[in-house]
Amino acid sequence: MRSVDEHLAEILRVVQPLAPLELGLLDAHGCVLAEDVVSPAPVPPHDTASFDGYAVRTPDVAGAPVVLPVVGDVVAGTASPLSVQPGLTVRITSGALLPHGADGIVPAAWTDGGLAQVRVDRPVSSGFGITRAGSDVPAGEVVLTTGSHLAAAQIGLAAGVGRARLIVRPRPRVVVLSTGSELVEPGTAVGPGQHPDSNSLALTTAALEAGAIAYRVGIVRDDGRSLFDTIEDQLVRADVVLLSAGYSLGSYDAVREVLARMGKVAFQDVAMSPGTMHGFGTIGPDQTPVFGLPGDAVGAQVSFETFVRPALRRMLGVPQIARPLVSARAGADLTSPAGRRSYLRARLEVQEGAYVVVPITSSAVAGLSKANALAIVPESVEHVPAGTAVQVVVLERRGI
Repeated sequence: MRSVDEHLAEILRVVQPLAPLELGLLDAHGCVLAEDVVSPAPVPPHDTASFDGYAVRTPDVAGAPVVLPVVGDVVAGTASPLSVQPGLTVRITSGALLPHGADGIVPAAWTDGGLAQVRVDRPVSSGFGITRAGSDVPAGEVVLTTGSHLAAAQIGLAAGVGRARLIVRPRPRVVVLSTGSELVEPGTAVGPGQHPDSNSLALTTAALEAGAIAYRVGIVRDDGRSLFDTIEDQLVRADVVLLSAGYSLGSYDAVREVLARMGKVAFQDVAMSPGTMHGFGTIGPDQTPVFGLPGDAVGAQVSFETFVRPALRRMLGVPQIARPLVSARAGADLTSPAGRRSYLRARLEVQEGAYVVVPITSSAVAGLSKANALAIVPESVEHVPAGTAVQVVVLERRGI
């Protein structure tokens, strides 16, 4: 029997970050940057007005209130030949280029809003109301570094310094299949001995949440030929293949047989609960990593969190591949099978300034939906009394 740590180490030995490639900004969203992004020019590139008002020479308004002739308008997005001569002013909109000669902007609210001439009621100091060139980003500054996760703000920044494409580590493409002749599509009638296929939906969305691109193929019957053909067809778009076997022995047998023909895949007992039997290896001409997960809902999702998610995060190239781990006080007794590391569905809460973890004992799918954490009971421990400190995997911050 292999330990959890040994099995994960073997997976991470095989799975490596994906090779960088160049993508457009929208496609790069969610990826990890594989280059430093340098601003080739100052941002903003020119001195501009910070708000609507009047561009002036500040000595001309030092004795406000004063009345100045208005010689024209300057609006954002245009290059105007107008300049501000002594004793004159130019009406200007927010973001417009600062006219030559002006050294300050009088807000429109400090004037009577005149068109041919304007009464300025308050003086302004030199530089007031002006956004200077390079005040946001100087030319030559590194604005994004290698390893940055590209969320909305980072994509906006890259566009703001003029980049249309970026070199990134792409999001891994995950193909998800469920095997089992007893499975039916959710929403269809369930006959005797049949079960709705919840695993492929849960695993596909879990892969998306981990940062991958995920494709749900759906249900494949317990037929070796069909399973072989389906996987072979999907390899062209897969960086990872993820299979969840059904409830029957036939499902496991079909998966074992087919994967053995397609590559080097080992199925073995891992000392954990839930989810005991695990398959992992590589298949196809590109040695695509493949995971064979348990068929039960809890086992499949706990196994995904323990083994698949870290692998996907490694492929993304992020430095932190593991979920946050915290110490919490057990809010009730915890039990575990001898010799196995248990991952118990639980609610993590803060009580009186400290973490408390309470196990969830409801049915499989309902319990998973209520859990925001997994309480860990080590292999050497069978009973954890209430009040004892335990390690907890934080799945989400809901309710914490």
